[in-house]
Amino acid sequence: MDADIRTLAEQILLEGEQGLTDRERRVLARIAKRRAISRNATQAYEEGQTLGERLADKVAAVGGSWGFVIGFGLFLLAWAGLNSALLAGWRLAWDPYPYIFLNLLLSMLAAVQAPIIMMSQNRQAAKDRLQAAHDYEVNLKAELEIMALHEKLDRLRDENLSHLLRRQEEQLALLQAMVAMRDGGER
Repeated sequence: MDADIRTLAEQILLEGEQGLTDRERRVLARIAKRRAISRNATQAYEEGQTLGERLADKVAAVGGSWGFVIGFGLFLLAWAGLNSALLAGWRLAWDPYPYIFLNLLLSMLAAVQAPIIMMSQNRQAAKDRLQAAHDYEVNLKAELEIMALHEKLDRLRDENLSHLLRRQEEQLALLQAMVAMRDGGER
């Protein structure tokens, strides 16, 4: 079967084994050994992440959620309400209108949060590329296996047809012998 798959792969790729990429060789080796190629690419990727990368992903997940947007909106309303309405009358406001300290805090938050979210997006893109490469390998293996099954079915069909033709020839020979015996016996 290994030779059939190799021959089939060479027919498919029209370049022989020398023209195969490492990925295609790996897929063919897995087919030849009858081993599965599918794996959890996300788990494999996440096992290699550092603490900083996992932390950045958590920050991006929280910072990009509706919970964060709503919570931060409520915080801004509370900040403005306390500094404008309640504490301004008693002259205890720590950041009166136009909220310069709040603007500084928001700028610092954005300066830190934006690169962290971009790092997380870059890692997500890398994870997506890894998943796409894995999907390609799985699809290639499936395609080669399907083609091998087609070859096998074609070979079985050809063998069955050959067997039927041989049987038919034997039956015709028997019929001709019976006709010859009958014709010889009637004279």
